[in-house]
Amino acid sequence: MLIKRKSDLILVIALVLLAALLWLVLRLTRSEGAYVRVTVDGEIYGEYKLSEDTEIRIGDDNSFNLLLINDGEASVTEASCPDKLCVHQGKIHYDGQSVVCLPNKVVVEVVDGEQSEYDAVAR
Repeated sequence: MLIKRKSDLILVIALVLLAALLWLVLRLTRSEGAYVRVTVDGEIYGEYKLSEDTEIRIGDDNSFNLLLINDGEASVTEASCPDKLCVHQGKIHYDGQSVVCLPNKVVVEVVDGEQSEYDAVAR
């Protein structure tokens, strides 16, 4: 038998309950983001409202990511990187979630709170 003593069983149950409680607290306290901040190589490329449906091409012909904002969610739908991990990361809309494309040095992060003085910055 895997659990040999009563104290082991109590410890396992306590850890499972603690993990479930932590998951519940994190799930109930997360907030919807207001906009996404796109950075390329550590510099802000643009900030876009999640409430406005749009499609943004980030980069040039050789190195690019296509960001789609639709129905309050953002996702990278196309990329020039070889592994396409950023495309498979899915849709984001909660504060703090992000999509990262390391080969293209692109980070798309959902940010909550007040937006900066610019609605959008484009290159």
